[in-house]
Amino acid sequence: MRIAGIGCRPGTTLPALLAALDAAGGADALATIHVREADLRPLARARALPLHLVDVTGIATPTRSPRILRAFGTGSVAEAAAIAAGGRLIHPRRTFGPPANAVTIAIAEVP
Repeated sequence: MRIAGIGCRPGTTLPALLAALDAAGGADALATIHVREADLRPLARARALPLHLVDVTGIATPTRSPRILRAFGTGSVAEAAAIAAGGRLIHPRRTFGPPANAVTIAIAEVP
């Protein structure tokens, strides 16, 4: 099972989220942080996928954004969410837009 860990800017549109998920190769489930639930719930509904809300604080990630580290206690919301949902990271975060860098997605595999 593939889990897409997703981070996004507040207010990211459903079309932008759909395009990003498609570009990332799709997933069987989604994972994100609690404060992004309202942004990502429409994507979960549109694709009929479960949405896992996870705590990412303190999870080590292969990539690091200083801004995200300060705000959420991890280097990448997307990577940490995929890991926290029980996956082994197989694709580190990629950024998608427009707007530029509006969505980040990392893919993890769950046995």
